[in-house]
Amino acid sequence: MSAAAFLLPATEMAAPRSTRLFSLTKRARNRAATGDRTVVAALRAGDERAFEALVERYHRSLVRIALMYVRDHAVAEEVAQETWLAVLQGIGGFEGRSSLKTWIFRILSNRAKTRGERERRQLPISALAGDDEPEVPLDRFLPPDDPHRPLGWAVPPRAWPEERLLSRETVERVREAIAKLPPAQQTVLGLRDVEGLSAEEVTAALDISAGNERVLLHRARSRVRRELEEYFDQ
Repeated sequence: MSAAAFLLPATEMAAPRSTRLFSLTKRARNRAATGDRTVVAALRAGDERAFEALVERYHRSLVRIALMYVRDHAVAEEVAQETWLAVLQGIGGFEGRSSLKTWIFRILSNRAKTRGERERRQLPISALAGDDEPEVPLDRFLPPDDPHRPLGWAVPPRAWPEERLLSRETVERVREAIAKLPPAQQTVLGLRDVEGLSAEEVTAALDISAGNERVLLHRARSRVRRELEEYFDQ
């Protein structure tokens, strides 16, 4: 994972809409839908290799999401295993209204919530988000009602040497910073910047509002950036 992904807050990562961007996005979605249809057909045919590949790709992320709702890692593993069983049992009814990935994550989220409620271990998303102490001084950002770049950098941070950003030590610092994040921030950051899910996919998978997703991602990226600033200032 490149440390450069954390240079900008969530709202500043999105490029302005354009015809070309819309076309590229549409083609990417079409390719993803085609890939989903291939995998779904293989699963329905009982292809074990297709199922094993799916587990290899998403199992770790499922456990990470489950840990938002249950505190014990073993329970999170159980929820993930239950999710895979539900995928096999329900793949015949998959209608393709969302991506296969979002569908799987939504099954996991619902099961993890149920398990957390049953064992009285669930924490509200607001509690998991951490305290309200700003991770980076607020005066470094534009106000949330800015018409062009809400919550964007008021003054862009100084550039860091590319060779340091790509070094193994820096990447390890990024991983350590992510590990320190509250569970909800860690999960949203992982899904957006590691797994590559869109904002819409994350909100659907975690059943949270778009505003909540933006806040969690902004706080997570800001905390990671603060850790990197401290590291580079040493």
